Amino acid sequence: MPIAVITGASSGIGRACGERFLAAGWQVALLARRAAALEEVAVGQAEALALPCDVTDAAAVAAAFKATVARFGRVDVVFANAGVFPPAATIDEITPEDWRAAVEVNLTGMFLTARAAFAQMRRQEPQGGRIILNGSIAAHSPRPGSAAYTATKHAVTGLTKTLMLDGRPFGITCGQIDIGNARTALIEKVEHGALQADGTGRTEPLMELPQVAEAVLHMASQPKGTNIPFLTITASDMPWIGRG
Repeated sequence: MPIAVITGASSGIGRACGERFLAAGWQVALLARRAAALEEVAVGQAEALALPCDVTDAAAVAAAFKATVARFGRVDVVFANAGVFPPAATIDEITPEDWRAAVEVNLTGMFLTARAAFAQMRRQEPQGGRIILNGSIAAHSPRPGSAAYTATKHAVTGLTKTLMLDGRPFGITCGQIDIGNARTALIEKVEHGALQADGTGRTEPLMELPQVAEAVLHMASQPKGTNIPFLTITASDMPWIGRG
């Protein structure tokens, strides 16, 4: 039975992935800051382990991985998903506090999660595993007023590529999923109109979370010796190709 660790698992994409992996017969460690929300996902699931964890805290992340291995024996797949979207603003209006918050969760949190995953996968027997990072369409093309978010997501792509190389001697693969307009609390407002690059507002389509979870599971379920380095999934007709 394969073992997965999913961060940001209390809501949105992370929760949908946790539920889908459990339904597919995986053992799943669910990580997020909100303990009560995590328990809602894990309740009644014998193969679920709810672990309250702040991904910006290196000690907390290390403890969560230690608890996962104590329960399940190893880690096969990690989906580093936790992220935040700071308030939309031009760069002169972005506060240093909002910038640091975005970097801490979206980038440092990814780094700490990948770091703990890599260390565990390197030392376990048999060696190896798969790390999946949640990028974004913003890793390719920004929305107006998204300097902090977009900068962190571009950085995630660099992290993904480096992990692909560094993991080769140890059987560790890395891939990035770039998700566009999934129906979450962070993005639902675009259904009612979102600022476009030409300054106009436009209603944008959304896709449902089960489709995203299925895509992540597909990446996670690749056989040894196969990797999906980058996968993009979007709502049909979202303004990205030809955006603006």
